[in-house]
Amino acid sequence: MKVIVTGGAGFIGSAVCRLMTGLKGYEVLNIDKLTYAGDLRTLASISARDNYHFAHQDICNRDAIVKLFDEFQPDAVMHLAAESHVDRSIDGPADFIQTNVVGTFALLDVARAYFDKLPADKRSKFRFHHISTDEVYGSLGSDGLFTEETAYAPTSPYSASKASSDHLVQAWHHTYGLPIVISNCSNNYGPYQFPEKLIPLMSLNLLHGKKLPVYGEGLNTRDWLHVEDHAEALVKILTEGRIGEKYNVGGCNELTNIDVVKRIFDTVQEIVPDISFENFDEAVTYVKDRPGHDWRYAIDPTKMQNELGWKPKYDFETGLRQTIEWYVNNRDWWEPILKNKYAGQRLGSAKGQADA
Repeated sequence: MKVIVTGGAGFIGSAVCRLMTGLKGYEVLNIDKLTYAGDLRTLASISARDNYHFAHQDICNRDAIVKLFDEFQPDAVMHLAAESHVDRSIDGPADFIQTNVVGTFALLDVARAYFDKLPADKRSKFRFHHISTDEVYGSLGSDGLFTEETAYAPTSPYSASKASSDHLVQAWHHTYGLPIVISNCSNNYGPYQFPEKLIPLMSLNLLHGKKLPVYGEGLNTRDWLHVEDHAEALVKILTEGRIGEKYNVGGCNELTNIDVVKRIFDTVQEIVPDISFENFDEAVTYVKDRPGHDWRYAIDPTKMQNELGWKPKYDFETGLRQTIEWYVNNRDWWEPILKNKYAGQRLGSAKGQADA
């Protein structure tokens, strides 16, 4: 199977590329613009494989994407290219609209034209898999879980842009017959994640003797999914999912933010006993909450389990330790990022709101 992966130099996309190129029968073309969060070093282990190819290109560049489709002749598309950080979307929503909405439209437009020209046997096998987020569903109260039937209620510029792209993909299926499948995932974590996200940010702060900034009281709740579990789920959905369906992918690890940060502290302290802080209370600091911070996300993955036989392999304790050990042992990967791209500063404070 020849698969185009958009955003394959990003955190989740690179995990998908590493997985698929190691499986028999797959050939991958990674199309990535290489924005601040794209990093070809995440693909160093597969860059020389005969079944892996890379194109440095923006999905909004329709003519260039048409040429790549015509040359590669894909059997499927896995669309992961997206701006994905809520805090950055608060500070600069325009990039999110451009990539997540306009970019998805451009890719759908190209894929539709390509699909319409395919011979019947290839048309019957073609798939367009759009990878999205649970944040499109909005915020839960203390009870309940997101299912595939949950109504959309996005609250941030990021989640609104992803909800828009989800609706575009569904519209291209219902109006034009493009064979699509959509997946919505919970919070991902694991090796190679850009340091602006919670788990790497807190881990690296501890390694540098810096405080752990927690929004509000730290009681906002998320479900955590290891990126390697997610990559396996995405391949399952692409190859076995039903056309026109949505699949929710969750890690079954629902935790408050303060509990996650406490576990990060304990794990880092076990691995690196000489960190600057003797206890968690000394390390943590509570800062002004993110504007419009959703209270709780939690996914019901029953459909994935029943239809596709997928379950996450990582519990949070095991996955967190593996992740933190990776960051401890791979300074050469993240130190240049902290020096040249992102120094750990507060994002998403609506340009001028005080941090505390």
